[in-house]
Amino acid sequence: MLLAPQAAWAKPIAFADGTTVMHERNTNMLETQAFYAPAYWWSLGPGFVRLTSDDKRTRRDIGYVQFNVLAKRWNLPAAQGNLFAFAGAGTVRSTQAGVPGARRDAVWRYGGQGDYETRSIYTSFKVDGYKAAAFSHRITTAQLGVAPYEHDYEDLATWFLLQARHYTGGLRERSPGVRRIEETLLLRLFKGPVWAELGVNRERHTQFMIMYNF
Repeated sequence: MLLAPQAAWAKPIAFADGTTVMHERNTNMLETQAFYAPAYWWSLGPGFVRLTSDDKRTRRDIGYVQFNVLAKRWNLPAAQGNLFAFAGAGTVRSTQAGVPGARRDAVWRYGGQGDYETRSIYTSFKVDGYKAAAFSHRITTAQLGVAPYEHDYEDLATWFLLQARHYTGGLRERSPGVRRIEETLLLRLFKGPVWAELGVNRERHTQFMIMYNF
């Protein structure tokens, strides 16, 4: 099956002997990752994420190393499904307004991602978890996307997506009037090795992501 390049690029493993570099930011999260895949089914690399509460009183700076594995892949006549798992470990620096100094702890990272896509429809569900002695955060993200036209590798691909994201661990529920589930409309563009997303949520906060595979 020759599926659109999206089938490989939205994953922690793009292709064997390939490297993926990604940066994403929104009002609650800033994240940078770089993974190298010696084989098509696993990859390894460093990451950094900054988690900030809506009231800006709490911030976690987490540096980690993460291992990714392709647990299952379904190649269908006109579609593909994937199931990934990942785990990692690192350190976190936590600060809180009104509390002097910063707390440093070891942190564990865990999660998984599942997706199903054709050349015109994309769906995904992802869980990112962080566990330390002082806190536990989980970020759950679901996406549904449609492409207005089919494309090949050398073409500019365009996707429109609806994203729903839920945060736990005090990132959003501390702010009165802020939705616990963040809903974002995204425009996704990619061509060749470059992938970019830009969107805005119902509170008019922006989200941006760029990815490069080589």
